[in-house]
Amino acid sequence: MKNTKTKRKFPVLRLCTAAMCLAAGILLPQLFHLAGGSVSGQMLLPMHLPVFLCGLLCGWPWGGIVGLVLPLISSAITGMPVMYPNGFSMMGELCVYGVVCGVLYCKVFSAKKGLFSIYFSMIPAMLAGRAVSGLIKWLLLMGSENPFTANAFLASSFFTAWPGIVLQLILIPTVMIALQKAGATGRLQENS
Repeated sequence: MKNTKTKRKFPVLRLCTAAMCLAAGILLPQLFHLAGGSVSGQMLLPMHLPVFLCGLLCGWPWGGIVGLVLPLISSAITGMPVMYPNGFSMMGELCVYGVVCGVLYCKVFSAKKGLFSIYFSMIPAMLAGRAVSGLIKWLLLMGSENPFTANAFLASSFFTAWPGIVLQLILIPTVMIALQKAGATGRLQENS
């Protein structure tokens, strides 16, 4: 009976953590835009950080849901991102980030929780998310006067975003390792 009560608390912990990641995903871009202007958001990708953390901490369903709804809620509250086409492509991209890094970290690399598992969960998620973002933008802009080209994809996904990619690859593992050392991730990741 004691185990059943304990297991019921885990979804609540994940829900609360996912809600904090969602709130951070709305607040961080505002802070980045305040500090560095609108270009800082495109370069540093602050909305991506909480989605990766949510996928790593809470697992793929929570990471996917937070990634999917975050651009929509942020757009409704703050006006950023503009939903067509960027917001819709970000919904797909961030959803894939949360799902892929959550599946890889919590299911594939569940035996070893360290830098290796964090990086090998994040990097495929980054590539898959960017591919989905590019596909969505290409589909949305296919018949327009300014179709989404391979050059535009490379420019927006990699060349402009490289500072954000570096920030993600430094900050997310640092936060995860700190949380693991503090013992804060164990209860979240059990039974995920």
